[in-house]
Amino acid sequence: MVDARDRLTADPFDWQRTASGQVRVSRGGRLVAVVAGAAARRLDRVLDGGDDGAIQHALARATGNYKRGNER
Repeated sequence: MVDARDRLTADPFDWQRTASGQVRVSRGGRLVAVVAGAAARRLDRVLDGGDDGAIQHALARATGNYKRGNER
């Protein structure tokens, strides 16, 4: 995982699973993405077995803006 500015550690993403199988991704108390369907199932595999760094990286990727650094 590449987090050169250490932003994922300083301001991590939060997540929760819903009963319908969606994964709700939030940061700083604000909802930033809702992942559903096949993408949610792929994300679940990381959330179940990954370390914290891998989980934060996967959540950043799920927001769609991880390359630009504006995943707020």
